[in-house]
Amino acid sequence: MRTGEAGPLHVIAGPMFAGKTEELLRRVHRARLAGLQVDVVGHRLDDRGGPERLSTHIGRTEPARMLESADAVRDVLSGKSPDLVAIDEAQFFGPAIVPVIEQLLADGIQVEVAGLCVTYDGGPFEPVPSLMAQAEEVVKLTAVCAVCGADAAFHVRLLADGGDALRATAEQVGGSESYQARCRAHRRLRHPGQVQSIALSP
Repeated sequence: MRTGEAGPLHVIAGPMFAGKTEELLRRVHRARLAGLQVDVVGHRLDDRGGPERLSTHIGRTEPARMLESADAVRDVLSGKSPDLVAIDEAQFFGPAIVPVIEQLLADGIQVEVAGLCVTYDGGPFEPVPSLMAQAEEVVKLTAVCAVCGADAAFHVRLLADGGDALRATAEQVGGSESYQARCRAHRRLRHPGQVQSIALSP
């Protein structure tokens, strides 16, 4: 922590399968190599790595505090002074995470945030776009389009035919069995044997 100075905010954003968590954990690893004290936070909705672990789509894992709300993040970090706080899946904490992050920054703590900036129906996924607007650094990653292999700035949720009764919400977690990365040209294209889910507001 830098005494008397505000900490910087760095945001890693993009669609699913873009490597956001991988990049976040790379930064965590580098910070620890530099001798910095780091706290890693994830959302409990993301249970890919099991309890109290972050996990990437390619299988890398890291111990983390898996919490359910912005208030829980505030409570866990209250009274602590790490050099860096890394927050994954920021979109699941909702807009309430913004003042928590602002307080960390005011306390001189560097904050690294990773999250979806776009919903599966192509809209902004708050609070990540707002955090991007306030950040000193924004890294916007793309995935690989499942249809053509081009850079994919979007992802879509796929449901089996006749499965639209089980509508997805923006907070539904899944992997390649439920979602595909898509480029702009193909984000409206239905996958053979499947249909894109009905768009819902986050």
